[in-house]
Amino acid sequence: MRSGDQQIRLCDCNRSFTLDATALTAAAGAHALTTHHALCRAEIGELERALAEGATLRVGCTQEAALFSEVAEGAPGRIDLFNLRENAGWSADGAAATPKMAALVAAATLPEPEPVPGVPLAAGRSLAIVGEAGAALGWAERLAERFEVAVIVTARSGDAELPQARSYPVWSGTAARLSGHLGAFELAWTQANPIDLELCVRCNACIRACPEGAIGWDYQVDTARCRDHRACVTACGSIGAIDFARAATAREARFDLVLDLSPEPLLVRVEPPQGYAAPGRDPLDQALAVQALGDLVGEFEKPRYVAFDARRCAHSRSRVTGCNNCLDVCATQAIAHAGDVVRVDPYLCKGCGTCSTVCPSGALSFQYPRVEDVGLRVKTLLAAYREAGGTEPCLLFHSAEAGRAAIDRLARRGKGLPARMIPVETWSADAVGLDLMLGAVALGAVQVAVLAAGSHDAAPLRAQAGHGEAILHGLGYTGEHFRIVEADEGAALEAALWDWAAAAGVARPGTFRLAARKRDTLDLALRHLLAEAPTPATEIPLAQGAPFGTLAVSDACTLCMSCVGACPPGALSAGSDSMRLGFLERACVQCGICAAACPEHAITLTPRLALDESVRRSRTLKEAELFHCVSCGKPMGAKPLIESMLSRLSGHSMFAGEAERRRLSMCGDCRVIDLMQHEKSLNAWDMKE
Repeated sequence: MRSGDQQIRLCDCNRSFTLDATALTAAAGAHALTTHHALCRAEIGELERALAEGATLRVGCTQEAALFSEVAEGAPGRIDLFNLRENAGWSADGAAATPKMAALVAAATLPEPEPVPGVPLAAGRSLAIVGEAGAALGWAERLAERFEVAVIVTARSGDAELPQARSYPVWSGTAARLSGHLGAFELAWTQANPIDLELCVRCNACIRACPEGAIGWDYQVDTARCRDHRACVTACGSIGAIDFARAATAREARFDLVLDLSPEPLLVRVEPPQGYAAPGRDPLDQALAVQALGDLVGEFEKPRYVAFDARRCAHSRSRVTGCNNCLDVCATQAIAHAGDVVRVDPYLCKGCGTCSTVCPSGALSFQYPRVEDVGLRVKTLLAAYREAGGTEPCLLFHSAEAGRAAIDRLARRGKGLPARMIPVETWSADAVGLDLMLGAVALGAVQVAVLAAGSHDAAPLRAQAGHGEAILHGLGYTGEHFRIVEADEGAALEAALWDWAAAAGVARPGTFRLAARKRDTLDLALRHLLAEAPTPATEIPLAQGAPFGTLAVSDACTLCMSCVGACPPGALSAGSDSMRLGFLERACVQCGICAAACPEHAITLTPRLALDESVRRSRTLKEAELFHCVSCGKPMGAKPLIESMLSRLSGHSMFAGEAERRRLSMCGDCRVIDLMQHEKSLNAWDMKE
């Protein structure tokens, strides 16, 4: 065996499913394929020898990842794992799953995608604990040796007592604002109690002096019991910690981590940022949250999940708002308004990818993995499946964590996956947009399912599937092609995956590759689907929110061209040789900025998919004669625009006379000449002292 040999090692896990070595060897290509019965036990020595000789191994088992990693440690060879058992072998359809196994083997031989850019994160041990006195101080005492703790007491609680030793700062007040991310949280609060715990020396003089007992061992005043005699102020003396008329109450500090024990969390988000924990009142949840926060101390790097191209963003132009799709769906609030475009905070982003799914222009693109890498895997899977004799392939996109776990449970406790259903793992199923769905069908899948286990909101996925279904039905493809599976276990999941009749797919799978740009991928897929369509169509109506469509202008349009300057993708254009408004439908993303920018409210958008060649050529929406200066004949602009201006100004007192109104119909030069010839103005040299 030569150093660097590529090998596939498959195991039927103690003969719990069947491996057809002959059929699978063909799918392995140049990689040597060997089958085993107990690769993790009796046959582990074969792995050790291959690794020692420098081989690169693809092993079809993920259950024993820890063992295989230990075996590969320090060896000159390397080992990569993929799942054959739960994804194919363990199934009620297991006897017919050889084509799917061949597809999974072929995909396992693909090279690793290029790594995506990283985002560095660093968190020290600075921990803010926010909450009522009892719980906050209790955790501070436990964690003071592990973290640099600071406590913000937001409410009194029973007999809570501040420790006499000032081993960490304690403040009191009302938490007002929390922002930032792991390693850089900004916490602001308002000092609400008369006693400033930062100044207090805990001498207890105020407690002894208060006749009502309104001051507790947490050194806070119960204002409901206080009778305003101010004996505590006198007792505090020159320390000055007690001030019932304190003016400077705003405080803020920076922390690496935040443990929020407030009844209502300071951050109300679907996906809170890393380093922030709001476990509520349950002691077990609090303990688990503290443990998780401890694991975040150090330096890390996470992927930059989303790439952003500001040139394609259709959010706004000149403060006229158009598309807010990404802002509406971002669960972490990592996307914010930033003028005419949006801003993506990579430190807050957790990589759900929903923003790239709903972005009509492709300005936001998911890159963990990139669409082109997923497309290559899909193309490889479908080709190997067909070559091994498989028919009616259905792709099942699922997330790397919740989706994989749901498939594993189904294989262990239920019927597993149908033999024709090929799983495709991606970091987040929410990132599977219309380009991937239609692209997969064009490449030969008869159906595409998205397992929404782990999704925070499946509505965007359902909308994308709805647009895709409308397009395929409009082209004559029958049946249900897209299904968003929201069940994640048990009989509901099993029924959603198994009770699904095959739909009509393309007769000839496409040979193209999915492109990095969303609109390019959609263009390639739609061209192929149209060429293979049972009943080709030139126009397909779509629902609101679709990324394709046309627009119309009414007679109210004056050709002011405000819409042209506002259109982000350049779908609207002004004629260079005449007063003409042109429209390139292929470029339109239905953002609506043109309609919002139109001062005449003359633009109406209509979602649809036009598939004839006219969408690739600019067509005229409105054309008008030129208005010429009544004095010199110089062209001044569109006749409807000038006439609209004349109509609006004719009633103004400055243009009451015929001469003044006629002057409005002149060009700038002629207007000045007319003023000089006819206006009775007073010159400076005519003035007398």
